Amino acid sequence: MSWQVTPRISEILKKGGDFQGIDRASALELMHLELHSRETYALMETANRMTREQFGDKGENHLHIGVNIEPCPFNCSFCSLTESAHIFREKVEFPTEKIIGWAKTGEQEGADALNIMTTGTYPFRKLLDLGRHLTAAVSMPLVANTRDVTHKEGEQLLDAGFVGAYHAVRLGEGKDTPFVKKKRVRTITILKDVGLRWMNCVEPVGPEHKAEEIVDLMFLAREYGATYSGIMRRINFRGSLMEPFGMITELEMARMLAVSRLVMGDVPAAHCSHEPHEISLLAGGNLFFPEVGSNPRDGVEQMDAGRGKSILETKQIHREMGMDPLLPSNCFSDRQDRQQPSSHAHPA
Repeated sequence: MSWQVTPRISEILKKGGDFQGIDRASALELMHLELHSRETYALMETANRMTREQFGDKGENHLHIGVNIEPCPFNCSFCSLTESAHIFREKVEFPTEKIIGWAKTGEQEGADALNIMTTGTYPFRKLLDLGRHLTAAVSMPLVANTRDVTHKEGEQLLDAGFVGAYHAVRLGEGKDTPFVKKKRVRTITILKDVGLRWMNCVEPVGPEHKAEEIVDLMFLAREYGATYSGIMRRINFRGSLMEPFGMITELEMARMLAVSRLVMGDVPAAHCSHEPHEISLLAGGNLFFPEVGSNPRDGVEQMDAGRGKSILETKQIHREMGMDPLLPSNCFSDRQDRQQPSSHAHPA
């Protein structure tokens, strides 16, 4: 076990901690730090200090609502909502009244935003209708989590009441998914162009992913100015094609999250860790996703009966780590209105 911070790592942490951003080579050095070392703890402390300086002690909670279930034909290898997973055999669409009820409960319990997730073949017009219903029912910001969109569809999301969209270039894109990375990036540019905030996470991280491809996606988040970024680890449901690869630990997630925080530098992006856990809040994290409805990490129809945590649970985790979930959201202030890529970005 190493208990010495080398001059080189000290230099990287100093530059990163001053919100100057770090280059790709430096990020890769940090990714390979021994987990139980003074250098890793110094990295996490630097990231934690940056987040607290930039965002105060706010603990963000964005309620994820999975609005449908189906045996999706796209068959992403890490997803439980696929034909190939053989878990869900029939289509289920939760009634609009139930979704609005979840949203109202979330608002009452202090959620900062709603993240509305659909499967890849969910009718886009239904998502737009749902956005209009939710806009009329609650006052929280709406974020869409759906397929690639055209410029016209991006404008329709905005008109339907959505203020942002979650869209990630996934690890293993084109290999573990049938989608093309260039098209995923094109959707990101469309979201920014029409005036939607772009939400992002480096996901779904597993032990088989190389540090280089993980770091490239961190820099993609910086280049295009994500409203939030962070780390989501892959959760292996029973029978998953990815099960033989295993899973990374929460401690490994925290180290990655801290590296991502330094990469983002002066880009005012909140930082998420998923699934919610304590240690990432000491490594630059401040954003959690409590969940209801469906999710691609589980084998149950509704997350409140599975892996999902409630808003009350995620708020309590924030409090235990010295954060205040009752402060105003950092993700939807004017400073997040960034339409151009960062000039300090390193292309992925």
